[in-house]
Formats: sequence, structure tokens, C-alpha cells
Amino acid sequence: MSTLKKILVVDDDPVIGKSFHRVLSGKGYAVITAGDGEEALQKLSTETYDVVFTDIRMPGMSGLEMTERVKASQPWLPVVIVTGYGSTENEERAAAAGVAGFLRKPLSPEMIESTAVAALAEAAAAPAPAAEEVKAESQVKNVALFLAAPFIGLAYLLAFPVIGLGMLAWIAGKAVMKNDKLRPIALLIAAPFITLAFVTIGPIVGLGALVWIGGKALLKA
Repeated sequence: MSTLKKILVVDDDPVIGKSFHRVLSGKGYAVITAGDGEEALQKLSTETYDVVFTDIRMPGMSGLEMTERVKASQPWLPVVIVTGYGSTENEERAAAAGVAGFLRKPLSPEMIESTAVAALAEAAAAPAPAAEEVKAESQVKNVALFLAAPFIGLAYLLAFPVIGLGMLAWIAGKAVMKNDKLRPIALLIAAPFITLAFVTIGPIVGLGALVWIGGKALLKA
């Protein structure tokens, strides 16, 4: 191999990472380790890897949960489950997530190397999206955020005075309503303002909800 293939090994037992490093480091692989699922997801969000090997039982996030999150965001990235707690249930969940393999400890050097080769072959058959597609997706999200920014600012500017006045009116209204003589007059005066508030705020709330839903859908696309 002329270019080093990056392998991420996720396990809270440092011995496992050292085993992978010992077997693969001299054969064209760069082995990087993570002690738990959160650290692994952080590394995967900032760097590009070719294969991920992960334990199931780890502090915090399990390897299966981490795998599901990885495959949801990077479906082309092969993930291999490595565990000493193999079970039918775990294998079924791993298969549903689309893992490239399921290995049980203890692992031999031959198992580690052959599985890495097989996972890389799977990745070659299902390559990651082209850089142009990733760049275009990022640009669409940036444009959406840029266009939404002034509307969000306007919504805040409109909402805060209305909310403030509404709170003052509510407090004053509660005080007036306790007076039997002033109650009918207060209701008569407040009626048109309440109607105006509904007519004014209703469309803004509806439009805001549509923008929010559309924005979330666009950013997930």
C-alpha cells in the first residue's frame, strides 16, 4: 500500500488498541485509538478514516449505539464490531446497522488483518460521496442559514416588545379585574386589543413554524 489507511480502534481497554497497532502498523495502516464512543465520534467528525473497529461494552455510549450513529452520518464507512460478549441479539442489531463484520475476542493477528482487508474491500465497493457533492451540500446549508438570519432577527425584534407589553397588560388586567366596577370597562377596552393581538401574532407564529420546519428539513438534507 502506497498510502496509509487510517484505522480507528474504539475500546476502553488500551491493550486492544496496542494489539491492532502491533499487527497493522507495519503493513500500511495508521492505527488511531479512542477510549469510548464519544471520543470516537469526535475524531470521526474532524478526520477521515477508512475502517472503524469498536468494542460493544464501554463506559457511556455502547459500541452498537456508536455504530448506528456512524452509519447514519457516514454510511459508506465500514465498521467492525469487536467484543468478548457476542450474542444473537447483538449480532442482529449490528447487522441491521450495516456493519462490515462481527469479531469475538480473543483476536488473533490473522483475524485482525483479514478483517481489515475485507472491510477496506467493502469500502472500495461503496465509495464515499464525491468531494463536489459534500461541498455543494455544505454550501446549501450555509445559504439557508444566511437567508434565515434576518428573519430570525426580525422575529426577535417583533416578539420581545409584544411579549413585554402583553405581560404588563396581563398584570394590569388582573389588578383591574378584581374591581367589580372597573371589570366591564376593562373588558370593553381590552377586547379590540386582544383581537388585534391574535390577528397580528397568529400569522407571524404560523409563518415562523413553517420556516422552522422547512429549515430543519433543509439542514438535514
